[in-house]
Amino acid sequence: MAEIINDLNQDKGKITCDRNILLSIISLATKEISGVASLEDSFWMKFKKIFNKSDSTGVKIKVSQNGQLVIDVYIRIFSGINVPDIAYKVQDNIKNSIVSMVDMRVSKINVHIVGVDFKTEEQA
Repeated sequence: MAEIINDLNQDKGKITCDRNILLSIISLATKEISGVASLEDSFWMKFKKIFNKSDSTGVKIKVSQNGQLVIDVYIRIFSGINVPDIAYKVQDNIKNSIVSMVDMRVSKINVHIVGVDFKTEEQA
């Protein structure tokens, strides 16, 4: 009689993901949403960039102690857009993109609206 061996419990290694890859995924997922004008840094992020050469415009990532991501996204939206609706769409798209592309868990996605563009999407 043959014996079935379960290989799922064996340690097969560790997968690492560069921070810039996560920043790119988050940036693209945010810009895909209709109504988002741009990603923009908050005042404190602009101030920190003077001393710390960071290329993450409008995105802040932290990793919690349990390995889950905490993401802050700072966006400008077009006028006439429903703020809770667009915030939900941004959160959902970022979460789905990260889970499908790098299979990491996301605990929080905070969307900060830092401004409104009074142009329409067609004008931009």
